[in-house]
Order: sequence, then structure tokens, then C-alpha cells
Amino acid sequence: MAVIYASAVGLTGSMVLDAPAAAQSKGAVPGNFSGNISDAELWRAVRKGIKGRSSVKDPMAATLVQSEGDSWRAFKNGPLAQFGGWSLAAILVILVIFRLVRGQIKIESGLSGQTVERFNAVERATHWLTASSFVVLALSGLNVMYGKYVLLPILGPGAFASLTYYGKLAHNYLGFAFMVGVALMFVMWVRHNMIDGTDLKWVASGGGFVGKGNHPPAKRFNFGQKCIFWVVVLGGLTVSISGLALLFPFEITPWAKTFAFLNIFGFGLPTELTPLMETQLSVLWHSGVSMAMIAVIIAHIYIGTPLGMEGAIDAVASGQVDVNWVQEHHSLWAEEVGVSGSHSEGGEQPAE
Repeated sequence: MAVIYASAVGLTGSMVLDAPAAAQSKGAVPGNFSGNISDAELWRAVRKGIKGRSSVKDPMAATLVQSEGDSWRAFKNGPLAQFGGWSLAAILVILVIFRLVRGQIKIESGLSGQTVERFNAVERATHWLTASSFVVLALSGLNVMYGKYVLLPILGPGAFASLTYYGKLAHNYLGFAFMVGVALMFVMWVRHNMIDGTDLKWVASGGGFVGKGNHPPAKRFNFGQKCIFWVVVLGGLTVSISGLALLFPFEITPWAKTFAFLNIFGFGLPTELTPLMETQLSVLWHSGVSMAMIAVIIAHIYIGTPLGMEGAIDAVASGQVDVNWVQEHHSLWAEEVGVSGSHSEGGEQPAE
């Protein structure tokens, strides 16, 4: 009995065996041992992302908590999502107002019955490769951003899960098709999209949007089309880099180097970034730039269809456009290729 009693005293830390557990230790760790670090210090270190040890072969597995992730989530689902929603709403409202005020931009001289090649087969294939892949990327990306609020209540969990899963696969693989399309566009058209004095005149005259009979001259691409070209090329380049960083988060980490470069100009940005921080920044950049590009491309699609401009769709459909359309929209280019039509006073220049 003495041995049993001694063992019990050692385990409970109390000479009175029938005392409650809390009374035995008075709320303290048995043996009056508090450790080397207090609980407050321990959890403060955990919250700040202290890295321990883990048997899981994952560079981030040893980090228990990254509290900045909640700030990232709040920004992504708050201001960023609101920016995207307002951008889409704004461009749609602008296009509706433009349609009501300006109507369809017609060929004022009428169709001549003669055509000239605007884009050859390779150029048209490049356009549709880039355009079709962008549409799928945009829709699948919008689903990630807004699908759970818009589509989930309509489709239900099962159908929405399938749609999102296959959308994710399409997004990951078609992203490479978009990259190829952007690269080809740059090689083929960069020399035609350099800003020059002609574009300043185009802007000064309102691009042909204000009133009828306003025909500022333009080369193969007018200023509006050049802006779209650079939005696609530069925006496409950055979303491609951020997209690759999301696909390969531990191999591609662009932000620390980017911030280090920007710090040369006194920005004071952090350069000690974990792979998770790099991924979070890539998500924000990828989403924000993509939303801006979607808004621009919606306007581009509108003006390039019969709803917005007569004869514009032929350029990327058959590649052949009416000579009067060329005279009114790209008069300087018409002179370069030796085009003559029934109307030859220069060209109206709204962006396609």
C-alpha cells in the first residue's frame, strides 16, 4: 500500500488523494514546471509563421499558421472582387450608351463590291487561337472568382463542382495556347503598332466616334487598335508569368526579384518572401490584370461585330474587307496597298 500511495502522490502532486484535480495542482502545471516559453510567446510565434520540423516532404508543411493569408483572402474576396464586378458593369453600361447614342458605325459610302485582303490565313489563325483561348480562360477565371455566388445556387453543388473542375483543367492547359497566340501576335504585328504622330491626330479628332463624316487618317492599325494590341501583349505577358508561377509555385517565384528591382527606385517593398507569399501575390496580380483585360476585350468584341461596326468582322472571318471600309477606317494603309474605292476622303477610325 505504501508503494501505491507513493506512486499516487508522485502522479498527482498532492498528499490528499481525494482532492479534485484542479485543487491538487491549483491550476498550475504539476511539478511547478512552466517551460522555457510562455503560451503567449509560443502562439505569437506560430501566428507570425515560425517554421518548425515536419516529416512531410513539402517546403511549407513545417509552417503551421500564416496569418497574412486571412488579409489576402479578405482583399481577394473584397476590394479585388468588387473591382472586377464594377469594371464589367461599367464597360457594359458604356457600350449600351454608345450603342443608343451612336448606333452601328456604317460604311458611309456603302459597299463597293470590291475587296482587299486585310489579314492572311496565318494572321487570322493567330487571332482566333488567341481569342478563343482567352474566352475560355476568362469564363473559367470568372467562375473561380464569382461562381460560388452566381452559379452555385443555380446549378447546385454537384454540377457546379464538375463545371469548376473541368474549367480548371481547361484553364491550366489552354493558358499555353494563349501564350503562343500572344507571342505570334507580337512577332507579326509589333511593327504596325508603334505609336506615332498619326495616332495623336486620331485621338484629337475623337477617333471618328464624334459625329458622322469625321474620318481621321490611320495606318494599318489605328490608335484604338494599337492600345488593344499592347493591352493584350503586355497584359498577356504578365498574366502568363503569374499563371506559370501558380502552376509551378516553388520553381517560379517572380515577386521577390521584381520587388528588389523596384526598390532601386525607392519603393521599399519586402524581398524576403516565402513560396506561399509569392503564390498569394501571383493570384492577386493574375486576377486583377485579367479583369482589366476582360473589360477591354469586351469593348473590342463589340466594335468588331456587326452590332458595333459594319464590315469589321470580315477582317478576321474571310480576311477580305470592302475597299470602302478600308478607305473610311484605314485611309493611309489603303494608300500603301494601292486601294481605291468610291469614297476616298480618309477614314473614320473607331477601334475594331
